[in-house]
Amino acid sequence: MAKITDRQAQDRPREKMQKYGAGKLSDLELLMAIIGSGSGAADVTKIARDLKKLIAEKGSELTFEDLMGVKGMALAKTTQFMAAFELWRRQFEVTERPIIDSPEKAVAQLTDIRDKKQEYFVCLTLDGANRLIAKRVITIGTLTASLVHPREVFADAITDRAASIIVAHNHPSGSLIPSDADVQVTERLSDVGDLIGIRLNDHLVLTRASYRSII
Repeated sequence: MAKITDRQAQDRPREKMQKYGAGKLSDLELLMAIIGSGSGAADVTKIARDLKKLIAEKGSELTFEDLMGVKGMALAKTTQFMAAFELWRRQFEVTERPIIDSPEKAVAQLTDIRDKKQEYFVCLTLDGANRLIAKRVITIGTLTASLVHPREVFADAITDRAASIIVAHNHPSGSLIPSDADVQVTERLSDVGDLIGIRLNDHLVLTRASYRSII
């Protein structure tokens, strides 16, 4: 397999980009330019080929752990590559997932529980750009109470690789005043979220006509 050192200086990715622009580089050469140099474990050309294959398999679901599994991709290279990949994804990836960066936008995702006659406790999982990953009903309680445990709330959030969550529940009574149990659940979820690295952005109480943030 050809190595980067086998190329003439003017045909190496960095020099080629400087002379002709990024549009003239192949996908493989662009990857080589991002990686920069190889390591004792693998030449940059081999690393780039392995990355190209991995990206074709994983697409936008590529993870930090995936990159670390490529021979020659140490922590520094993986961090640099993943940061560039995530920045591109946030800015340019076409997605139908809404950005939930305000209570109003969260409430817009929760209209289905506002008229329920029992308490529904719902969790919205979000990525690092506050895009909605998933919406799940965690528990369905009685008319006056909903029992919630952090393990049920965070289990799927961990699987989703969520950066943060928003939780919400409806009050069939029509009152927006949080109960002592509501406050305790909020504090407990916040503490657990801080511990495992998944931030609790908000806890919303909803009625048919309005909503209120507990945090």
